[in-house]
Amino acid sequence: MILNSPICFDNPPIYADPSLPIAADSSFYSIEIYPQFYQLIVLAQGQKIKTYNVAVGNPSTPTPVGEYQIIFKGKDWGPSFGPRWLGLNVPWGNYGIHGTNKPHSIGQHLSHGCIRMRNKDVMELYDMIPVGTKVTIYGHILGDHLHDPRELAEDDVGGDVQLVQSRLKSGGYFHGMCNGKFLSDTTIAVKKFQRDHHLPQDGVISYQVYEHLGLME
Repeated sequence: MILNSPICFDNPPIYADPSLPIAADSSFYSIEIYPQFYQLIVLAQGQKIKTYNVAVGNPSTPTPVGEYQIIFKGKDWGPSFGPRWLGLNVPWGNYGIHGTNKPHSIGQHLSHGCIRMRNKDVMELYDMIPVGTKVTIYGHILGDHLHDPRELAEDDVGGDVQLVQSRLKSGGYFHGMCNGKFLSDTTIAVKKFQRDHHLPQDGVISYQVYEHLGLME
């Protein structure tokens, strides 16, 4: 799955807590995040009004590609998260936009999947953006063209896990929820798929398994 960028950059476009209750979808503001460019863009009624530099997930714990909502906002969760947190409804884990006590990480793939901002920037964003705001994170679910997709095994989580689960389900191997969580039911399905395709039955999603699943171009 690829989320293609609708915005033109100088570079070629890429392919892609006590919590507040979820609010009605906000149509005035929206947020777009471009991990390849380390940018978070705020739009008001579709017009770009603010661009921030951010840090994003490293290749082993990538920032989740897809469309989400801000479902809660929090303050002062600890130095690692800076003064503000805006939580996303990613189904396989706790991901959000937050500050940091490591400002040197901005502009790099150094987080565990969250979007880090400078503390002054996240405070500004927190005051501007309501709960319910749509957040679109652009990129390719299986990673960028410079890297092979992650090898996946039990206990991994992510959009790539969800994509594999969906493909296994369509083939009749997986019968659980496609929730992006690689648990024992996914391992069993992978081993059955590996057996039928004469692959080592180790329950690991290797490059070879991706190919047999038809996920490699």
